[in-house]
Amino acid sequence: MSGNVHFSTGPDYKSDILLVAGMRLRKAIGHDLVIFAEMKKFLLAIALFILLSFGVADNSTTVSWISFEEAVTATRENPKKVFIDVYTDWCGWCKKMDANTFADPRVANMLEENFYNVKFNAEQREPIKFDEHTFEFVPNGRRGYNQLAAALLDNRLSYPSVVFLNEKFERIQVLPGYRNADEFLKIATFIGEDHYLTTPWNEFSANYDKKNSSTGD
Repeated sequence: MSGNVHFSTGPDYKSDILLVAGMRLRKAIGHDLVIFAEMKKFLLAIALFILLSFGVADNSTTVSWISFEEAVTATRENPKKVFIDVYTDWCGWCKKMDANTFADPRVANMLEENFYNVKFNAEQREPIKFDEHTFEFVPNGRRGYNQLAAALLDNRLSYPSVVFLNEKFERIQVLPGYRNADEFLKIATFIGEDHYLTTPWNEFSANYDKKNSSTGD
């Protein structure tokens, strides 16, 4: 008997080839389906993340700035304290306060809940009528100022400056200079929630810091 190996070329051999090929095809398809399913999950996760991210951004509170005249009208119809951001177009620290302080959702929420919020250009040329008085623009060198800015700031025209008024447009506090979000939020809370009427600032500040420190921990 010879030791030669014989390869069958009959019908049974062809069936075996087709069977193996079919098994390999099903395995390959199954593998592709698994990859597709994983990719689908991955893409859905990314889409969900994007939607949630935009949802959070859309729900964030922003400050609704109005004019001084609009605040006067609004306060007559629905009394509320008034916050005024006194700025100029050339003031770099004013722009920084817009970007870092007023854009903070905590600050924006506090201002929106407790104040009518006025964005007032100290160099506004248009006259402003209030309380039977007209505040005019006063040229001063290359620039100038509106008399309302001088009245609000006691002629101390430094920018940025912010002013808090009560519901009768009586001045509560003037604060010159840049304030970061945390510092400003403490002050806005003190005035916005009427703590200033009953609690000295030093006492409120200490309690506020203690409360927020424990919350942060």
